Amino acid sequence: MNIIYKFLVRLRAYKKEDIDIVLEYINDPEVKKYLVPGIPFPFRKEDEEKWYQNLDPFSTKSYSFDIETLEGKEYIGGCGINDVDWKNSVAVVGIFLGKPHWNKGYGTDAMKVLVRFIFEEMNINKIKLYVYSFNKRAIKSYEKVGFKKEGVLREEIFRNGKYHDVYVMGILKKEWQSKI
Repeated sequence: MNIIYKFLVRLRAYKKEDIDIVLEYINDPEVKKYLVPGIPFPFRKEDEEKWYQNLDPFSTKSYSFDIETLEGKEYIGGCGINDVDWKNSVAVVGIFLGKPHWNKGYGTDAMKVLVRFIFEEMNINKIKLYVYSFNKRAIKSYEKVGFKKEGVLREEIFRNGKYHDVYVMGILKKEWQSKI
């Protein structure tokens, strides 16, 4: 399956020509503060090119997708499966959007597409993610998809001069199936 369709977005393989816009989006301080737990140091083009070269479509642990609008086929962000525990049937996911595409329903839609792919194509039982407590927009989006807060990693991240919690959220396949 090369392209996964939904209502607002499709998930597709990364293209080399996406690298410049990826860098623009992930190096935006407003975006980066939600992405990396460490020091939000800017990524270089060489870093992104190396990451791109290391993408492996035959991986059994991680999978990365571009998020593209259905209308206009515009790159707007990325999402992926960061880790898969096949024995216990658990996948860890992540997502980001470029700031110009916030608050338009794209993130929620992309996460719905990703969740559907994981449950229907990979036969995974549980999907989980980590989100910073100050990322209220993302938390609301994840809850719309069906994720529930499962735990709190107290004062796990230092951002903007103070410590913040990290929430662990998850959704089970049976919960998702009851929503569709």
